[in-house]
Amino acid sequence: MSNDTRELIVLGGGPGGYPAAFYAADLGMNVTVIDRELNPGGVCLFKGCIPSKALLHVAKLINESKESNEWGVSFGEPEVDIDKLRSFKEGVVNKLTGGLGMLSKQRKVEFIQGSGTFIDNHTIKVDKADGSTEELKFEKCVIATGSSPTVIPGLSIDSPRVVDSTGALELPFKPKSMLVIGGGYIGLEMGTVYDALGADVSVVEMTNTLLPSADRDLVAPLEKRLKKQFKDIKLETKVAGVEDVGDSVKVTFETKDGKSYEENFELVLISIGRRPNSKGFGLENTGVKVDDRGWIETDAQRRTHESHIWAIGDVAGEPMLAHKATYEGKVAVQAIQGKRSVYDPAAIPAVVFTDPEISWAGLTELEAKEQGIAVKVAKFPWAASGRATTLDRSDGLTKLITHPETEQILGIGICGPGAGELIAEGTLAIEMGATVEDLSLTIHPHPTLSETVMESAEVYYGHSPHFFQPKRKK
Repeated sequence: MSNDTRELIVLGGGPGGYPAAFYAADLGMNVTVIDRELNPGGVCLFKGCIPSKALLHVAKLINESKESNEWGVSFGEPEVDIDKLRSFKEGVVNKLTGGLGMLSKQRKVEFIQGSGTFIDNHTIKVDKADGSTEELKFEKCVIATGSSPTVIPGLSIDSPRVVDSTGALELPFKPKSMLVIGGGYIGLEMGTVYDALGADVSVVEMTNTLLPSADRDLVAPLEKRLKKQFKDIKLETKVAGVEDVGDSVKVTFETKDGKSYEENFELVLISIGRRPNSKGFGLENTGVKVDDRGWIETDAQRRTHESHIWAIGDVAGEPMLAHKATYEGKVAVQAIQGKRSVYDPAAIPAVVFTDPEISWAGLTELEAKEQGIAVKVAKFPWAASGRATTLDRSDGLTKLITHPETEQILGIGICGPGAGELIAEGTLAIEMGATVEDLSLTIHPHPTLSETVMESAEVYYGHSPHFFQPKRKK
């Protein structure tokens, strides 16, 4: 047993944990990271953001090769080598996580592969990957244990044909048919991948729309496209039962009017959200408090009820996004250093990497309506964008949510190819307290999709050169 006291232990090496550890090391602290994987990266790099985007890139290529027939270019029917594709995806993951391992060593961050459990407020027992056990004393700790896929009792059965997002990313085989349970971003992204690989994809969602938290006008172009690509989209329908019948999975559906019916699928993906990893590592042995939903309670500096323990990322509350965790990690380390720093972002961008992509930041129109906030909305349809037309993708939309009197930009939403890249400008505008006029007077390069941000501001004033909107009679 080692009784050496660590200055800072970071429990979890994901997109919240490793940036916090690296930042603390850059500031001169002695840092130890405890994580189950061989290298830093967490779920995002090993089993989430990165591998899914690698597969979505391939899916986009497959779909564009088919669409190119309309442009006079034919590549024939794409053939997919599933083993080689899996190898490409794993290569991307290994390159990035291996690089983080090197950066960890360069910063002299102690990285321990294993699982950590709190024994008390200043001690963590580490069950190492090599089978040994060690107890570590610490002065300060950052909890960054992340989240896991939500399990549905009775539906998450033990079957190779029923998987969560991690299992789906492993590409176990090329199914002829697939059911995605849940119309959120994870399910739609993975459905897009398997559709491109040749599966007949169906989606079932309990609410009356896909992506329930996003504005309807942003979701509409995606839903219209997916209705053509996917075999079926079942809204206001729930899954009442799942049974492995050998060569397929028998699924029982129940509609909103109480009718039941059955269908068989070769693969079923359960993607109804994620839950915080706040159980199973001894928080009950500390003064750290957890709320009814499983999130660790923190203050504006991400400090828990134990003044020397902080919590960041998915385990510290919504939104459960990698970049939010990274931001929180920086705030926590600055607080540890005694600096005046608080978690107070004006906007956190969210991106759905489907085709088309959907992104938003700040206040949404849906939230404004629910909260009774008066706003003025300006929309620029991509049908009026020259660049979107050259891409044969004029189904997008850029919208601004603004204060009706000050014209300050409160939110921005984008649907279309590259929306995930375009949203950064809107996020900066919100953070800087920019007005519609600021965007309108900012010269954007032509012809680009970024012009749609400027033109949405010009629509606000009623003088967009490429879009005419008749004034409403009072």
